Amino acid sequence: MGWSRGGARAALAVLALAVLAPACGRPGAEVAPAGGQQPLEAPPARALDAYATKLRAAHAARAAAARRWGLRRVPLTAPPPPARKPRITTRDGFEVEGHRRLDLPPVFTTVPTGDRVVFLTIDDGAEKDPAFVRMMRELRVPYSAFLSDYLVKEDYGYFGKMRDDGAGLHNHTLRHPYLPALSHARQKREICGMQEVMEKRYGKRPALFRPPYGNYDKATLRAAKACGITHVPLWNAEVFADRWEYREWDRALHPGDIVLTHFRGREDWKGTMPDMIRRFLHKVTAEGYAVARLEDYL
Repeated sequence: MGWSRGGARAALAVLALAVLAPACGRPGAEVAPAGGQQPLEAPPARALDAYATKLRAAHAARAAAARRWGLRRVPLTAPPPPARKPRITTRDGFEVEGHRRLDLPPVFTTVPTGDRVVFLTIDDGAEKDPAFVRMMRELRVPYSAFLSDYLVKEDYGYFGKMRDDGAGLHNHTLRHPYLPALSHARQKREICGMQEVMEKRYGKRPALFRPPYGNYDKATLRAAKACGITHVPLWNAEVFADRWEYREWDRALHPGDIVLTHFRGREDWKGTMPDMIRRFLHKVTAEGYAVARLEDYL
């Protein structure tokens, strides 16, 4: 019997749900030993069975990585990127004078989405722990890094590995100053200068910028726009190796929340970057959230 293109797509979607249901059908599925899977038979047999085998192998690898890195549960898989991107606007109270009239980049802490996802963002570049890169690669957890050159220049290659693994690399200024204390010209040098570094070292001028400490003024956003910045994501929660902190009164995560953390280790924290990732993933997975790529929603 012949299959239409739409029918094949529907069958593949049903098959994917069937294969992945033990992992993401309910919040925080327990890490279970791999193996023992029965061959899946569904028409058209050859194509669907190959697809199912690939999905099972990917989940088994992720489950093994979760056990290896000491996670209680396998991280949930994010849905496909939205075909229609959410409309990003500046959060109420975060505007500067003339924000809309000057068409300045939006400043936001949460992405408007119905998907049960959060976004992990990591600032500055001080700690360069190779275990962190391995952990994120093996778990296939997406994240975005906002980098400052005075720290990154110690080892540009370390952050290049992140880029090669699919992480987004973005602008956090050259020297991490308190920007509102600087003139427009000096702010522009900090932001545009980092754009040039990113293009030289990583082949691309970022569209995302996060001001140091989350502080900015009208001159900051004007300079950012002039340097090619389109979005200024801040954060709604912050995770450390030993605790969480929240912007909202309810001290909870919400769909589309941007989560901040930093490149830090035992010299600054009560733990390592892998410790921080374990704390992050334990909470988001237990609460039924997947980690998605911020760039896919902008």
